[in-house]
Amino acid sequence: MDLIEDEPEHGSNAHEFTVSQLSGAVKRSIEDQFGRVRVRAEVGRVSRPSSGHLYFDLKDDRAVLAAVTWKGQAAKLAQRPEEGMEVIATGRLTTFPGQSKYQMIVDQIEPAGIGALMAMLEQRRKALAAEGLFDQDRKRVLPFLPRVIGVVTSPSGAVIRDILHRLRERFPTRVVIWPVAVQGKECAPQVTAAIEGFNALGHDGPVPRPDLIIVARGGGSLEDLWGFNEESVVRAAAASAIPLISAVGHETDTTLIDFASDRRAPTPTAAAEIAVPVRADLAARLAETGLRMLRANAQGIDRPRQRLRDLARAMGRPAALTDGARQRLDLWGVRLEPALRNLVRTRRQHLASRPMPAATLRQFTATKRHDMDRLGTRLATARSRRLERPRDRLDQLQDRLENSLKRVEATTRRAIAQQTDRLTELHRRMDRAMQGRVAQRRDALSQLDRMRLTLGYEETLKRGYAVVHGPDGLLTSAGQAQATPRFEVQFSDGRVAVHPEGKPARPKSRAKPGNPQQKTLL
Repeated sequence: MDLIEDEPEHGSNAHEFTVSQLSGAVKRSIEDQFGRVRVRAEVGRVSRPSSGHLYFDLKDDRAVLAAVTWKGQAAKLAQRPEEGMEVIATGRLTTFPGQSKYQMIVDQIEPAGIGALMAMLEQRRKALAAEGLFDQDRKRVLPFLPRVIGVVTSPSGAVIRDILHRLRERFPTRVVIWPVAVQGKECAPQVTAAIEGFNALGHDGPVPRPDLIIVARGGGSLEDLWGFNEESVVRAAAASAIPLISAVGHETDTTLIDFASDRRAPTPTAAAEIAVPVRADLAARLAETGLRMLRANAQGIDRPRQRLRDLARAMGRPAALTDGARQRLDLWGVRLEPALRNLVRTRRQHLASRPMPAATLRQFTATKRHDMDRLGTRLATARSRRLERPRDRLDQLQDRLENSLKRVEATTRRAIAQQTDRLTELHRRMDRAMQGRVAQRRDALSQLDRMRLTLGYEETLKRGYAVVHGPDGLLTSAGQAQATPRFEVQFSDGRVAVHPEGKPARPKSRAKPGNPQQKTLL
């Protein structure tokens, strides 16, 4: 009865699983069936928490698959997933028992094709342009003659050689190279660090701060150039305080750094041409400017001098100012004497017709004499005043003329002195530049001459070697020497004729040209 009572009322043969057992069974089944899969889908929601893991959705028009990339693998992804991007994800399927869902552990992501890359590139370009990173008012003016040029490129490629060669041809300039990877997953962070590193350099540090930056790379496919489309590179180029030239790819290649840079060059060689002018053209312009300055100085002296002559002719002679007044004074003086005589005669006749007492006559005579004296004094005073006014005016004009001449001469002298000093400084700088150029050429010529002496075979002969000359050229093997009836062995101090079966002839001595007594040793 006890056994019957312990049995359940409703018995069943089905095995009872725990939740963990069932979840584990499902997990093993899915992982065994889908150990390694590739899924083509569109990226949906993307989440990047602080843990470093990467969570996103893979979806099509009818289903959604949760995907995750762990922190260590996320840093190695060649392409980061972005919402709306069509990709091919590679990984394995598994389950997450904590939420009763299945998901894909993704360890590799690649774009689904060129069309997807171009669509993502256009979307990123519009987003960055909306932030104003490509505005023209952000562009900086390139320096006319940079003293130091920073080049961000691969140190082992042909690009850096082309840039250095063109800079050496146009205008030799100091170049600082920041080596970076120009493709692959390390390209974007290294280029970003290079641009920011150049901007962080101090003006007085051991490494000179460049006045201009060139980011250069040769041509390639869209995937090869993708590192220069990364957002970090574009933002670093836009934020650079140093003017930047982008020379990525060929003329038909376009990357996002081209829009953020201050100037785009179609090729790395063209970037070097944009960076510096031609030194010969600058020398020609300097010579032309010097000639124009000399002509301007000469004209600056001749024009004030001619103007002074014109003013002097317009003023006339100083004596001409007083000739008219002197002539009028003489005319009045001549007319005054007859008038006085007539006046005296008239007064005398009037007195004679009317006799007056002697006392009255004496008084009248004294009064008239006094009036005549006073009139003579007034006349002399008026004459002196009449003459003094033109004389004072003439003195004033002469003083003004002398002061004007002094000011013009002082101004002209200062201008000539300034222009002469400037011309002397320009000549001194030109002489220093030419002397430095000649010294560089002389050193280069000396190095080439030493290299010629070092690599020449005559120097090799002095170290114990010899050259065997046959009738038809050099002999380089013992068989050729045995087959030649006669040949010469050249040492550092002369040649020796050798007969393979006979006795060697005496060595030739080097005869001086034009010596009639020198005979042949053969």
